[in-house]
Amino acid sequence: MGSTHKIIMGVTSQSKIFDESYMKKRVFLLVLLAATFAHAQNIVGDWQGTLKIGPSELRLVLHITKVTDGFKASLDSIDQGANGIPVSKVSLQDSQLDLIVEEVHGTYRGKVNNDGTVITGTWTQTQPLPLEFKRTKNTAELERRRPQDPVKPYPYREEELTYENKLQGVTLAATLTIPSGKGPFPAVVLITGSGPQDRDEALLGHRPFLVLSDFLTRKGIAVLRADDRGVGKSTGSFGKATTADFATDTEAGVAYLKTRPEVDQHKIGLIGHSEGGVIAPMVAARNLDVAFIVMMAGSGVPGDAIITEQLRLIEEASGKSHEQAVKDAADEEEVLALVKREKNDAVLENELREKLAGRIPKAQLGAAIQQATSPWFRYFVAYDPSSALIKVKCPVLAINGEKDLQVPPGQNLPAIRKALEAGGNKDFEVNELPGLNHLFQTAKTGSPSEYGSIEETISPVALEKMASWILKH
Repeated sequence: MGSTHKIIMGVTSQSKIFDESYMKKRVFLLVLLAATFAHAQNIVGDWQGTLKIGPSELRLVLHITKVTDGFKASLDSIDQGANGIPVSKVSLQDSQLDLIVEEVHGTYRGKVNNDGTVITGTWTQTQPLPLEFKRTKNTAELERRRPQDPVKPYPYREEELTYENKLQGVTLAATLTIPSGKGPFPAVVLITGSGPQDRDEALLGHRPFLVLSDFLTRKGIAVLRADDRGVGKSTGSFGKATTADFATDTEAGVAYLKTRPEVDQHKIGLIGHSEGGVIAPMVAARNLDVAFIVMMAGSGVPGDAIITEQLRLIEEASGKSHEQAVKDAADEEEVLALVKREKNDAVLENELREKLAGRIPKAQLGAAIQQATSPWFRYFVAYDPSSALIKVKCPVLAINGEKDLQVPPGQNLPAIRKALEAGGNKDFEVNELPGLNHLFQTAKTGSPSEYGSIEETISPVALEKMASWILKH
């Protein structure tokens, strides 16, 4: 009995020691879990940060919510007008936060401070950049002011409608604004720039075509603006179309305006911005009933020349050296020459994959090749706008902003003038507007990264120039 008792006592004694040790560990684990849970709770919410890229700044908002198996997040790039970018993976280990954003090929690694108010870390896309997020309670305060947006009720009539491009089986959804008073009125069709655009040409919180149509309609000019095919309420496929296809959509708009009794049949013109400034001469060259055209940052040289010069200027504005920007533009020129030369898509894809390997991140290679082999890109790179400009006989107003880095005025305005003169056009005006960028905003550098941060949507100088020229003609 005695020895057995000792054993039991021994076990009892050891159990006591074990229990105390266990309790200490348990308490420690609970504290650790509580701290981890605190961090988990601390990252839930909205966070705002500013990414500095050379002289430019992009404001980002990170939205984090708690889900059953961890966290879910999305990212807004406010100044680029890109909202709800999905975060593919959210990982929190102690105070280290890791994000993977596959859609833009970006990653973020940051450390959450003890009170959960700041996340300090690095954003990596093409290169690592410091990025600090701070909590924000009211994301609405971060939205940019757009003071030129018109406010209803308008002093004119606005009508939602559709019309057909019977040639290509596309239904275009549009807005027609008609001045108050007795018509018939002069009218214009607005033509958007490159990329899928809605009828307002909405970009980075700006709605240039809404502002432009409002201004012109108040001046007594009816305005028709439509969603691009495959965008908004318009039917058709945007991705399969070329600039030439979009020109037929514009012709359908002109044909529709001819059916409206409020419109003067002999005073229907076109206003095209960027790629729209290429389309306007295409349409006017083969439609003698187009009364006039306005080219807003329209190009006068082939697409490959535009792209290489655009690349050089934007890279320099972003802080790259002139030498490096020139080298990158030369590399791009080689790629574009290949796109123009090789007609077989499969062969071109293989050659591009070989040429671009190592130049751009592997994750972005597929998208780059897909763009380079698309019908639109192939057409744009090879098309020479002077071939249409030389045939345009109606009055032409060509305007560019002095600080336009996307369609540089020094490269394009002389070429537009030369083509119009060669064609014998006697009524045209070519103007470089001081201090304005590609969107015709008053700008500091002209870099696209500024577009969203500028409150002005279109300079009043540009608006008045277009309206007065149209009414004069």
